[in-house]
Amino acid sequence: MDLPAQPPEDAPAPEPGGPGKKRGWAEYWPLALAALPLGLLALAMWFGRHVRPSADEWCFIPDVREDGMWGLVHTFYFTDNGRVANGILVGAYTKFPVAGHQWYGPISGALMILLLWAVVATLLRRTGTRVPRGVPLLAAGMITAVFLFATPNTYKTFYWPAASVSHTLAPVLAAAAAVPLLRARGRRGRIAALVVVVLAGVFMGTLSEEASVVALVVLSGVVLFAGLLLVERYRRPARIWALAGMAGIAIGTIILVTSPGSRNRRSRFGAENVSMLAPESLWGSAKGFAEILGTVVTTWQYVGAVAAGVVIGLLARRDPEAPRVLLPVRPGVLLGLGAAAFLIAGYLCTVITYPVFGAKVVTTERTWNDYLLLWAFLLVAAGAFLGRWLSLRFTAGTTVTAPRRTGTLAVALAAAVCAVTVGSLGSGVLKLGDDMRARAVKWDRQDAYLREGAARGEKVMPYTPTKISRMLEPYSRNGTRAWPAQCAADYYKLDRVTYARTFQGD
Repeated sequence: MDLPAQPPEDAPAPEPGGPGKKRGWAEYWPLALAALPLGLLALAMWFGRHVRPSADEWCFIPDVREDGMWGLVHTFYFTDNGRVANGILVGAYTKFPVAGHQWYGPISGALMILLLWAVVATLLRRTGTRVPRGVPLLAAGMITAVFLFATPNTYKTFYWPAASVSHTLAPVLAAAAAVPLLRARGRRGRIAALVVVVLAGVFMGTLSEEASVVALVVLSGVVLFAGLLLVERYRRPARIWALAGMAGIAIGTIILVTSPGSRNRRSRFGAENVSMLAPESLWGSAKGFAEILGTVVTTWQYVGAVAAGVVIGLLARRDPEAPRVLLPVRPGVLLGLGAAAFLIAGYLCTVITYPVFGAKVVTTERTWNDYLLLWAFLLVAAGAFLGRWLSLRFTAGTTVTAPRRTGTLAVALAAAVCAVTVGSLGSGVLKLGDDMRARAVKWDRQDAYLREGAARGEKVMPYTPTKISRMLEPYSRNGTRAWPAQCAADYYKLDRVTYARTFQGD
């Protein structure tokens, strides 16, 4: 029997589910698989009810209580760090003291999964890729899961609102700014996309320096390499859009770095006397980033993002009615540019944070998130190319049923990897949830005790640290005073709090 010819590059992938009833199942089973990462996210969001203020929030709450949300924005711009957009988001949840901290996780988690779902679904649609229902949601769910829960410190990544708005939510918002361009139809749509990306750039520039750096690297890549990726008719609009976004970020960054608050922050950390471009700083940043990369690439749970991409590649079909946006796929070019963007952005983020944190950039995991979202997308893309390659290999089989059977096995294996990844991440979330619950009990008891004392007219009261996930408390366990101590006193309307090894309210 003659061997079938190798199919063209854009030929439909094999139907792993087979004809008839199996084809219907192939259209809907990804929804069931997507329920796994979504269930993990829902569990993590449910644990948000155990979040209690700590670190910076001891200071934010009294400020908002006394001067309102815009008072905090004023403090950020003129005193703390210059991050105007950051102050708006922080003020929005701090307006509702403890409840705002508890609801931040559920609200931000829902927002992130919806935005990433929109990004993935729109990307697939604009590249002329047709996939079964639920596949974009599966990919977005796995990206969200590894982004939030594969990190060494999920509490600071997801549950600590002060860090999340700057380093977790920020890159997701930046990615979502591409959706209007991807969905644009005609001149009005492109103009609207330009307006959105400029405003998003200004907002990002005053929200997060690191997320702005990542966005600038990606947008620069669009400008420089559009000719390698896009068909000719889309190159000019994409470049104009990217330049508009870069201009918006530049405006926002100028507003930030020229602010009194930014100057105060640099002076407070001694960063004004340390040049980030000094040889020792660049070398220290390189060593720090190498250590970070070592941690990231050895975190096996990221393979879940690759598995989600494999599912896309195995199940994808070329939509013959969709206009071609990308040039004929060249995985080496696309993945090479993506890897370069990740490495450059990650190193530059380390460079700009090194003068503030020094060697601690290796343990300040929250600052990694700005470029780890790019890492998660890169892994999904790599998995999609791998799945596509496997799909084409299967169609070269010697019988009709063999490639279908092999394709079904490959899809099942990728789905199993997603499930194992979610299970592993889930165990960590459950452990963290128990720790958060225990802290919440202690925090609430002490909160009631301090409030009762303040109501009686006490001016000085003891405070026992309630530590979790290396979060900063007014006092360390050995009694060392930390800067939030006076803010905690202000929170309870006391003159000061003192260290107590054990809770004094029993």
